[in-house]
Amino acid sequence: MRFCIGIPQVTRFSPAELADVFTDVGRYFVEQPDQDGVLQALSEVAVKRVPGAEYAGVTTGRAGRMSTAAATHERVRQTDDIQYELGSGPCVDAIVENSKFNARDLRTDPRWPEFGRRAVERTSIVSMLSFRLFFETDNGLIAALNMYAHQPNAFDETSETIGVLLATHGALALANAEARQRNSDLEVALASNRDIGVAIGILMALHKVTRDQAFKLLVIASQHTNRKLNVIAQDVIDTGALATVPSTS
Repeated sequence: MRFCIGIPQVTRFSPAELADVFTDVGRYFVEQPDQDGVLQALSEVAVKRVPGAEYAGVTTGRAGRMSTAAATHERVRQTDDIQYELGSGPCVDAIVENSKFNARDLRTDPRWPEFGRRAVERTSIVSMLSFRLFFETDNGLIAALNMYAHQPNAFDETSETIGVLLATHGALALANAEARQRNSDLEVALASNRDIGVAIGILMALHKVTRDQAFKLLVIASQHTNRKLNVIAQDVIDTGALATVPSTS
């Protein structure tokens, strides 16, 4: 949807229509395999579903350092870079102040005079809508969903309503993706430890050595071949022996 210059338009959605929008959005997030996929999907859905949005992106940060983790166009990154450099702008302030900001016309908005001037000159972006993403877990991650348009007054009340609901869905999807990744990493670690334990048992029986000595054999073989310990362990399980038995002395 596009808007006439200078004339804010309000698009009304019924509760049923909003429910349909977010059922679709929920399915879209579920399809994403990891956090990067969720962030990119969030940006793409914002352009698709938020009235007035021509581009969208997600800013993330830890320990006070921010970067653009997903974007639908290079203009998003160019606009964001100006905000990061100045430490000011709708996106940065939405994160810092735990809020949302609707910049209707960056050419005249008194809140961000320097950012507005530079953004318009470099990218011709005139309107922005930014939302802080809130996470249930305190993992140090900060994030914001941002939408951009070349037209002034691009984002109306409906844009804000859908935007805040989309930001909420996105935060939940990101948290779920993080939890899945954490569980996957744990499963990999447990499988790796199990393989190492089996390999140690094989070497203890084969070479009549102690557990510590068998583990040392694996470590030395790993270092000598520049291969990970769990890979060496898997070789021992598959072959019943180390390819080359290093000295433990």
